[in-house]
Amino acid sequence: MRKKVRIGIDVGGTFTDAVLIDNDTYEVMAKRKIPTTHKEGVAVGIVKIISELMEENGISPEDVVFIAHGTTQATNALLEGDVASVGVIGMGTGMDARSAKNETNVEDIELAPGKYLRSNHTFIDTKDLNDQSIEAAIKELLSKKSEVIVASGAYSVDDPEDELKVMKKAEDKNLFYTGGHEISQLYGLKMRTRTAVVNASLIPKMMETANMTEQAVLDMKIKSNLMIMRCDGGVMSINEVRKRPILTMLSGLAAGVAGALMYEKISEGIFFEVGGTSVDISVIKNGKVMIKYAQVGGHKTYLQSLDVRTLGVAGGSMVRVRDKKIVDIGPRSAHIAGVEYECFQNDGVITGGEVKFVSPRKDDPAEYVLVKAQDGGEYSYTLAGAANLLGYIPEGDYARGNDSCTKASWKVLGDYLGTSAQEAAGQVMKLALKKLETVVNELVSEYELDRKFITLVGGGGSGAVVVNALAEHMGFKWKLAKNAPYISTIGVALAMVREQFERTIVNPTDEDIKKIRLDIIEKIVQSGAKEDTVDVSIEIDSQKNILRAIATGATELRQKDLSSSDISKEQLQVISAEALGVQPEDTSFLFETGRWNVYKAITKKKILGIFSTKKVSLCVTDREGVVRLKKEKAFSIKFMKGNRTTEFNRFLDENTIYSDANATIPKVFVFYREKMLDLTGMQTAEQLYSILNVETEALADQEEIIAVAYK
Repeated sequence: MRKKVRIGIDVGGTFTDAVLIDNDTYEVMAKRKIPTTHKEGVAVGIVKIISELMEENGISPEDVVFIAHGTTQATNALLEGDVASVGVIGMGTGMDARSAKNETNVEDIELAPGKYLRSNHTFIDTKDLNDQSIEAAIKELLSKKSEVIVASGAYSVDDPEDELKVMKKAEDKNLFYTGGHEISQLYGLKMRTRTAVVNASLIPKMMETANMTEQAVLDMKIKSNLMIMRCDGGVMSINEVRKRPILTMLSGLAAGVAGALMYEKISEGIFFEVGGTSVDISVIKNGKVMIKYAQVGGHKTYLQSLDVRTLGVAGGSMVRVRDKKIVDIGPRSAHIAGVEYECFQNDGVITGGEVKFVSPRKDDPAEYVLVKAQDGGEYSYTLAGAANLLGYIPEGDYARGNDSCTKASWKVLGDYLGTSAQEAAGQVMKLALKKLETVVNELVSEYELDRKFITLVGGGGSGAVVVNALAEHMGFKWKLAKNAPYISTIGVALAMVREQFERTIVNPTDEDIKKIRLDIIEKIVQSGAKEDTVDVSIEIDSQKNILRAIATGATELRQKDLSSSDISKEQLQVISAEALGVQPEDTSFLFETGRWNVYKAITKKKILGIFSTKKVSLCVTDREGVVRLKKEKAFSIKFMKGNRTTEFNRFLDENTIYSDANATIPKVFVFYREKMLDLTGMQTAEQLYSILNVETEALADQEEIIAVAYK
């Protein structure tokens, strides 16, 4: 029987990477890197890299069961202002007409200094909406050089009929178009319109690339549909990209952490994808990556993407010297200056020399320092060089350099500064760590991470350049992700199809919950998932009156499980004890069901040496040893589904706080089979029971469920 494979492609600004992965074991079979083919079009490079991988490994087109690619094209287009101009047709009537007219007029968005997303605006009172008024509005926008039409109407999330009329007319005229209701189902006309405008500005360029790339895959006779990486770590079909290219923005960043989580057992940590010019920093909590609304040009959108912080501190970051003192590291990199790293030269290339100062870009100060070697060759001092000299890069790592060249070049800098090479490298590293530490502390505080339990995870080609040193500096554990230089590409190859709906609903009913569940299943199947692999979770954000459905599914008939074997109960006890900050002997096993294990720790504390207090803490791990929940003052129960209305209802009631004004239910998580269900957004017992009924509908009465509640 022939081996089935998955192919992941990551198209970056400099390189296009590809990996070939065994579909049964998820082990990397082969990997390749080529320069991105900008002039000929990225599809040319994609064909080249796939052809080489398949040919060298004896893979035939029918062996490929999954093919996906991540692209920085949308992100780069926005960063560089390389976007289409947009024409907005706003709609509303009656009392809402004036506010709708203002809120659909997005105006120009500054994407970068001097680079704008241009938009034009016209408005139709919907009592006058007909073929003639739509024709006139489109004609007006085209006369102002608009390239894409956006239809945005007040309350279109409830009834999109008016937007659909405008979109149909644009389609009849062979124009690019989009509607606000397609992009978000949340109220908030201004933000919905702005998100639709950003989406529309990307459509022409992304359509061209999508068509070329899809054709390239078809020409290679690969039967599997091409999937594209989304900004939340999932993938979607290429047809969805044509409608919603905004979802590919920041997708490369999401792919890296998605890839790391496939291999690494991270419960709580911070992921660093470190390249040559910048580092992208994101948070993992309860084994999941943190997501938030993205901003474009300083404006909030309804695009949910990875919460990532980007810093100009990376492997190729250049050293800055002023008045014979090291004053900074970066933001320019050796790549931008067009010079090679000092640490990656062959023996004998650098044996001595002198320092030289340059301005990498015209307006930069001439304080970026190079080593001019004995034969006149010029090489940049880099953070990678400092990390190599200080012994932070493990043997065999992608960022491990040549010791003799590194030592010789840094001795030249040390002599110039009147200090040792080690001292100079230490100063550079200290400056880099200070910048990174500030961001890490912000994230730890914002997401309330447990400092005693954090692991720093390094990915990308330069992961080892910063993670080891930063962990030592801040007192955290650290690890480098398996296959770190290709981690984004692996994330693409192993990604699941993902969809998310958000609707503005106050106190959602059973019917609202069932409807959003059915709607998202229909949508994710359209996006390429097999229906019987789809998993849906429902969340209620009562503060913002948002009902949210998140669906994930596989493109073939099985779910992912990268663990080769389950971890023993003893190991799980040690992991749980570490998470709860106690000794293993002070931790006891409570329950298990499906992939879930619950451990309890009881700690006693004396107050004033007289009173003794007892605190119960709970830890839930999955079978791979990832801590998915840990809480103090928490309570738990295991019950059969058939006994839910008696046992679980009583448990919820016992942990509810009653007052004269109302009843405050506890925060609740529920675990069964492979599912972790977050019910912490529920405000009433009725809401909680409603979602639990919908989610556990398919379970047999004798199947076991675990619930954890905390105040």
